[in-house]
Amino acid sequence: MRKKIVVGNWKMNNGVAASEQLAADLLAALGSSFTGCDVGIAPTFLSLTTAGKVIAGSTIQLVAQNCHYENDGAYTGEVSAAMLKGAGCSSVIIGHSERRQFFGETNATVNLRVKKALAEGLDVILCVGETLAERESGVTGDIVSAQVREGLVGVSDISNVVIAYEPVWAIGTGKTATSAQAEEVHLMIRTLVTELYGEPAAQALRIQYGGSVKPSNAVELFAMPNIDGGLIGGASLNAADFVAIVQAAAGK
Repeated sequence: MRKKIVVGNWKMNNGVAASEQLAADLLAALGSSFTGCDVGIAPTFLSLTTAGKVIAGSTIQLVAQNCHYENDGAYTGEVSAAMLKGAGCSSVIIGHSERRQFFGETNATVNLRVKKALAEGLDVILCVGETLAERESGVTGDIVSAQVREGLVGVSDISNVVIAYEPVWAIGTGKTATSAQAEEVHLMIRTLVTELYGEPAAQALRIQYGGSVKPSNAVELFAMPNIDGGLIGGASLNAADFVAIVQAAAGK
């Protein structure tokens, strides 16, 4: 039985004070030893250490939104995996559709980041997903398969990898893939991973859904056999909504 995982991706929202308050609100609501599912929060780089101090010693994990694939150097505006590890992060989101869309990340550069993060001891949340045009063209399977295959090139062990399926057309739009649509792609991903890494690894792999998950649809989505939690955007900025989604994943 795979333990569900819910991560709040705060994106470019909340300053340091607001991040500290939201982290405190979540800790107060969930408690320091919540074990119903794995829970993580991904503040901005600027707020990582502040939010991290609030949740230190609890079961809430500190997650970064991105990392670079080099250890250090002349890469203005970037942050290395080693720096994130040193700041207290346990995981990092890599390949989010907004990184691909607005910052030119490709399957190849995503793969470099994945390998570097794993080498530095960070767990990886690898994001994959198709645009509306790609879905309407019937190439969802091709796009997502390529993102998984190419994102994991050279990765022999996926025990510290989570895959997040996020249909781009459902992110922040209010549109949500139906539970059946999401389950279809999640099953396809697990089938592909079985081909690449074998049945035990594929069955152990957790696959999150991301794309306008709300308290009102979380229970239905998380009831699907191959949906193992959520990568939550907008709803993670509201403590009550995020806690409700976490409780849905925990079956409470």
